[in-house]
Amino acid sequence: MIPARISLVTIGAKNVPKLRKFYQGLGWAETEISSDNYAVYKTSGVLLSIYPMEELLRDAGLEISDVPIQFKGVTFSINVDEITDVDLIINQVKDKGGKIVKEPSDVFWGGRTGHFMDPENNSWEVAWNPTSIFNEYGAMISF
Repeated sequence: MIPARISLVTIGAKNVPKLRKFYQGLGWAETEISSDNYAVYKTSGVLLSIYPMEELLRDAGLEISDVPIQFKGVTFSINVDEITDVDLIINQVKDKGGKIVKEPSDVFWGGRTGHFMDPENNSWEVAWNPTSIFNEYGAMISF
C-alpha cells in the first residue's frame, strides 16, 4: 500500500537566490542545508524546497518546453486559524513583493481566501475555513 502522505514539495526555480530571498522575507525558517543553490523551508508537516528548474526537469526526465510559462496547474495553500489572518498575510506578502492575484474575500462555502504568486509565478492561496481542524504542530488534519 502507498502511504497517503506528502512529505516534501519542490518548486522548480529559474532563479533560486531570488526565490529564496522572497521566502526568507516572509519569515519562513530554512533548514541548515539551504544555500543559494537549494533551499528547504520548515512548514507544518511538509517541507518546501526550492531547486533549480533545469535540475528538477533533468531529474524528472522532462524538457523545458514541457513546462507552462504562467499558471502551472498547482496551487499551494496556507490554511490559517483566524479569519483576520487571511488579510494580514496577504498584506505581508504584498509588502515583500508577492503579486496579489485575488484580494481577500469571503467565499461561497463560508470561508475567506486570497491568492498570490511568488516572483516565479507559483500560485499560493491563503485560506480560512471555519471547520478546519489543526493538530498540535499546526498541520491541518481535517476541513
